[in-house]
Amino acid sequence: MDPWSAGAVLVAVVTIAPIVAVIWFALNPTENIWPHLLSTTLPRYMGNTLVMMLGTGALTAVVGTVTAWLVVMYRFPGRAWLQWALLMPLAVPAYVGAYALVDFLDYAGPVQTGLRATFGWADSRDYWFPQIRTRGAAILVIGAALTPYVYLLARAAFREQSGAGFEVARALGAGPVARFWRVGLPLARPAIVAGTAVVMMETVNDFGTVDYFAVQTLTTGIFSVWRQGGNLGGAAQIACVILAVIVMLVGLERATRRSARFAGSARNVRPVTPAQLSGPGAWVATAVCALPVLVGFVLPVAVLGSHALSAAQWTAPGLAQALVRTLVVCGTASAIAVLAGVFMVYGTRLSGHRLPKLLLPVSAIGYAAPGAVLALGILVPMAAFDNRLADLILAVTGTDPGLLLTGSAGVLVLAYVVRFFAISQGAADAALGRVPASLPMAARSLGRSPGAVLRAVHLPLIRASVGSALLLTFVDAVKELPATLMLYNRETLSTRVYAKASLENLAEAAPAALVICAVGLCAVLLLARANR
Repeated sequence: MDPWSAGAVLVAVVTIAPIVAVIWFALNPTENIWPHLLSTTLPRYMGNTLVMMLGTGALTAVVGTVTAWLVVMYRFPGRAWLQWALLMPLAVPAYVGAYALVDFLDYAGPVQTGLRATFGWADSRDYWFPQIRTRGAAILVIGAALTPYVYLLARAAFREQSGAGFEVARALGAGPVARFWRVGLPLARPAIVAGTAVVMMETVNDFGTVDYFAVQTLTTGIFSVWRQGGNLGGAAQIACVILAVIVMLVGLERATRRSARFAGSARNVRPVTPAQLSGPGAWVATAVCALPVLVGFVLPVAVLGSHALSAAQWTAPGLAQALVRTLVVCGTASAIAVLAGVFMVYGTRLSGHRLPKLLLPVSAIGYAAPGAVLALGILVPMAAFDNRLADLILAVTGTDPGLLLTGSAGVLVLAYVVRFFAISQGAADAALGRVPASLPMAARSLGRSPGAVLRAVHLPLIRASVGSALLLTFVDAVKELPATLMLYNRETLSTRVYAKASLENLAEAAPAALVICAVGLCAVLLLARANR
C-alpha cells in the first residue's frame, strides 16, 4: 500500500478507535452492572433523554421552519437584519444560556425583584412564580441555542423553490397557510428533518444545561456511573445506548432524504418574490422572527454583560490562563483536524485500494458521538498506555515519571480532532471535488509528485474552504464542555464558565462566557456571508 493510502487508513483508524474502545468496554465489563442499571436508573435516563430530544426537536422544527418561511416569503419591518440575526443564537452555548436564564428569572433576579417592588410583595409566599430549573426550561434553553440549525437549512430549501409553483397555487385559490402546507413544507421537508436530526443529536450531547437544571439524562448518567461510581463497564454500556440513539437518528434522517425525490425544471427557474406584509400582520411577523433572537442571543449576552461590567471581573485570577489554554489547545486541534482531513481525502482520491474509500465516510462518526462518549473511549486506553510507558521509563532509568499523557492537553487535542474531524473532512472533500481534474493531471504529466501537486495546485484553490473549516472547528472546540471536563485537569474557558456558574458565581463566569460568545459570533458571520 502506498504512503498516501496508508496515511488515509491511519487517520480513519484514529478517528474510529474511541468508538470501538467504548463498545469493547461495554461488552467486557469487569463488573457487569447492566441488570442493576436496567432496573433502576437507566429507564429514568432514557425517558428524560427521549423527552429532551423530542421536545427540543419539535420546538426547533416549528420555530426554525416558521421563521425561515417568513423571511423568504414576505417583506416586513426589520426583515433585512432579522434574516441574519436569526443565526446569532449559534454563538451562545446552551449551558451559557441556561445560566443567564436562571439568573434573569430566579428569586433574586431582576424579574421577580421588580415584581416584588411593583406590587409590594414581601417574599415568595405572597405570589406564585413558575419553577425555573425544570426539564421544560432545559428544552427551551437548548432549543433557543439550536434553532438556527433548522432555520438555516429550511431557509435554503425555501429559497431554492420555484416561485412559479406558489403562483400557480395562489391562482388556484390557495391562501398563505395552504401554500405553506401543500407546496412549501413538503418540498422543504428533507432539509427540515436533517436540521431537526442534528438538533436532537446535539441535545443528547448536552451536559452543562441538563446538569444545571438537574435533569438526569444518558450523558449525565455516564458522568455519574464512571466518575462517581467508578464503574467503567457501566458507563460504557450507557454510552452504547447513546450511540444506538445516535445511529437511529442518523438512519432516520438518511431514510427520509432517500425516500424523498423532487425534480424541477432546469430552465426558467423563477426565484420566490417576497410579498409585502402590511398592518398588524407585518408587525406580528417581525415579533415572531425577533423572539428567537431575543431569547437565544440578546437575553444571555445582556445578562452576562451586566455581570461583566466591573473591571475586576476581567482581571480575576485564572481568566487569562484559561483563555491562553483555550486558544492553544483549540487552535492546535483545529489545525491538526484540518490537515488530517485534507490528507485523508486527498490520499483516498489517489488510492487505488477499496479500504480507504470504505473508511472515509465512517471516519466522520465522531461528530455524531457525544463528547462524553468519545472521552470515555479515549481516556481509558490512553491511561493504560500511559501506565505502561511510565513503567518502561521506571525500569530503564529508575525514575518514576508519573502519568505523562493522561489529563494533558494532548489527550484533549486528540478528543477535539476526533469529535470535529467530520467538519474538516467534509469541507476538504467538497473543495477538492470542485478542482478541475485537468489541473492536477497536467501537473503530474510535468513530473510533479502527489505531494507537490497538493501544495502547488490544490491548496491554493481550496484555501477558502480550508480556512472556513479551520474556523468552524475552532469555534466548536471552544464551546465543547463534556469532553473537556472529563479529559483535562486544567481550566479552559468552557470549564471555567461551568465551574463558576455551578457555584452560583455568574459574575466571575461572565467574562469567560462572553469570550466564548464572541468566538461563536465569528462562525455566525462566516455562515451569514456564505449564505447570502
